[in-house]
Amino acid sequence: MTARLLDGKAIGAGLRAALGARVAGLGFRPGLRVVRVGDDLASVVYVRSKDRAAKEAGFDSETILLPDDVPESGLLDVVRRLNADPAVDGILVQLPLPKHIDPQRVLEAVDPAKDVDGFHPVNAGRLAAGLPGLVPCTPKGVMHLLAEAGVALPGARAVVLGRSAIVGRPMAALLLAADATVTMLHSRSRDIAEECRRAEVLVAAVGREGMVNGDWIAPGAVVVDVGINRRADGKLAGDVEFEAARARAGWITPVPGGVGPMTIACLLENTLEAALARRGAIALQPNGGVAEEHATPEQSYGHGPGLA
Repeated sequence: MTARLLDGKAIGAGLRAALGARVAGLGFRPGLRVVRVGDDLASVVYVRSKDRAAKEAGFDSETILLPDDVPESGLLDVVRRLNADPAVDGILVQLPLPKHIDPQRVLEAVDPAKDVDGFHPVNAGRLAAGLPGLVPCTPKGVMHLLAEAGVALPGARAVVLGRSAIVGRPMAALLLAADATVTMLHSRSRDIAEECRRAEVLVAAVGREGMVNGDWIAPGAVVVDVGINRRADGKLAGDVEFEAARARAGWITPVPGGVGPMTIACLLENTLEAALARRGAIALQPNGGVAEEHATPEQSYGHGPGLA
């Protein structure tokens, strides 16, 4: 058996194209602002990719660069200004931040209605409670990939390896909302390998290169590798031993080219949804879904009030 690839690059490109077509029919351009502090190499590359994808899809995108030594109060002032700007629909503060800045304090300062990363405690709590809100981009992208693969989630045994607030916990919440039977594994879990072998859907998000051995994969399982680890030779590798796992899995994501492109596409999707929700054109739905409230672009997407 050789697993089929879940090509996030192609699927993400399709999603971005669809979003671009929707934006082209609006009477405004959804506004996205990314705040980057300092010159962390990975952040520079990632933010550049986000900005390029946003502009290609017709979004009003801008990156705000702040020096590495900006005081926390200065960063918070920028966030408050963006909260109050009616032209801004989505705000993303790129992590990691310098050590002298408390990231939680900064994330909590972002208006939850503009929190397109889905990290604000209000959005995290609403996801956990099954209420409408903005959903973290990477888990949302994984759900898109599973849908593209035609994975039947109701009743499926799903294992999430990693319990971070950014990926693991929201991922488990989305899978549970899709009626999967979810097990979350972490550093204190027992028999991790055996638990993984029981998974029909395995999402690995621990940030340790090759932690998931190929023989941990159940024959025919769907393997989603969220890990992005830089090897000594400069190349990227995931949390899963790719070749060994591919020989057993039914579907598998590559690294790079799997989950990463979906994260960027879902950032744009969140920004569009936030823009339309702020203008009363749609109602956000639980677990990352949306519902149209108006029938035509003229009704839904004209020049709305742009409430901050």
